[in-house]
Amino acid sequence: MIPVEIGVQSPRVMHFTEDNNEEGHRCLLDLVEELRDKAAIRVAAYQQRLSRYYNRRVSPRPLRQGDLVLRNSSIADPTGTRGKLAPAWEGPYKIKRVLCRGTFKLETLGGREISKGWNAEHLRKYYQ
Repeated sequence: MIPVEIGVQSPRVMHFTEDNNEEGHRCLLDLVEELRDKAAIRVAAYQQRLSRYYNRRVSPRPLRQGDLVLRNSSIADPTGTRGKLAPAWEGPYKIKRVLCRGTFKLETLGGREISKGWNAEHLRKYYQ
């Protein structure tokens, strides 16, 4: 209750009774499962709409084993010591194998394998 309602009675305060309050709480407790189910349905529908929106705008990157790619140099150097005038992409590298969809193992053109896997988001196809 706010301090103003102490001096000036509002309809909410005038019609308040403990019995009605308890009964209202019991009714809400009976409906808790139904409310949770409705919320879960709303969340699932929202996630489905969001997924459709994202999938409509995403551009597939068809990279296969043996393709030449450039990798993002800012991701390759997490310390950030390269400077702002350094090239944004480095390479070319050859895709040695596909680890899973969108993740690749790279090797240099000389045949030396790069230690960690790379996501397609940080790779760009290299055209000769």
